[in-house]
Amino acid sequence: MKSKASSARKRSLARSPSRLTLALKFRKKPAVMKKKRKIDGHGDVSIFLMANKRFFLYFNLILLIGIFSLYACAPKPTSTPFRPPTALPPTQPLPTTTPVPALFTPQPTPTITSTATGEPCTNELSFVDDVTVEDGATYFAGAAIDKQWLVQNSGTCNWDAAYRLKWMGGAPLGAVEEQLIYPARAGTQATLRILFTTPAEAGFYESAWQAVDPDGNYFGDPIFIKIVVVP
Repeated sequence: MKSKASSARKRSLARSPSRLTLALKFRKKPAVMKKKRKIDGHGDVSIFLMANKRFFLYFNLILLIGIFSLYACAPKPTSTPFRPPTALPPTQPLPTTTPVPALFTPQPTPTITSTATGEPCTNELSFVDDVTVEDGATYFAGAAIDKQWLVQNSGTCNWDAAYRLKWMGGAPLGAVEEQLIYPARAGTQATLRILFTTPAEAGFYESAWQAVDPDGNYFGDPIFIKIVVVP
């Protein structure tokens, strides 16, 4: 019986691991873990760093979201309307400028009227002299002539812009047939002027002109130009 029991105990001991075997197994596990840590080269430090990186990443993301939300919710500044500064009352009176008297006083230009007193007047013109171009002067064809006469207003009416000098007869010699007369008061002298052009054909030419009042009536001495055109 004892032999059977001892043999059975041996079998059970052979099948079940011994305490020494279990102790060795448990001791080998830390060594394996240490080897794995050595193979990794980081161990617990790498795990810590990875956890910290994730933490900082999440923290920065949350911080940025908070900043943008605060900026979006912040009230926009309103522009204050510009108000011009009010002028302060002067403490001292401003200096006043004394007007400087003018060196001369402009006088209105007198206008010449046909009647000085409102009573009826007479129109008269008296020839005095040829200022330019004597009678019988010789010119080539196509020449320009500046003819001037000295006359006197021998009537009682003043000559104004309504008086004219009109062509009466002869050759007009390229001049406008109605000319302005120089304004002159009664009893004064005036110079009448007409620009002529000699004809293309040679010969003797004469042109007669006379003054006309505002009503179209001729009056006074007629005035003439007498020239000879040579080829």
